[in-house]
Amino acid sequence: QVQLVESGGGSVQAGGSLRLSCAASGSIVRIRAMGWYRQAPGKQRELVALITSTGSDGSTSYADSVKGRFTLSLDNARNTVYLQMNSLKPEDTAVYYCNADISTRSTWPGGDDYWGQGTQVTVSS
Repeated sequence: QVQLVESGGGSVQAGGSLRLSCAASGSIVRIRAMGWYRQAPGKQRELVALITSTGSDGSTSYADSVKGRFTLSLDNARNTVYLQMNSLKPEDTAVYYCNADISTRSTWPGGDDYWGQGTQVTVSS
C-alpha cells in the first residue's frame, strides 16, 4: 500500500555534501514519523535523523555524530523527506535507509512501519 523511494546517494570526498531524498507514495492518510537510518559494514543499523509528529508540533532528533552537519526536512505536500548532509566524514560511509511510520485508511489512527531499499553513501578521505 505504501512505497518509499530513495535517491541521492553516491560517492564524495571528505568535507563534501550530499542530499538524500525519500518519497512516500500510496494510500497515505498521515505520516506519523519519517527519517533516515544507516548501516555500516559489520555494524548495527542506527538512527541518523527522524521527524516525529509531523504536524505543527513536530520535532526532529539527530544522532550525536551528525548534529550540526546533517539537516532533516519534510515536505508534507509531497510526502518527501530530505536529508542534507554537509561536512561529510569517512565514518559516515554506510547504506542509508529511509524509514516511515505511516497511517493508511486501514490502519488509521495507528500506523505501519515502512523501509526504503537503501542507498549507498561513500565518503573517501
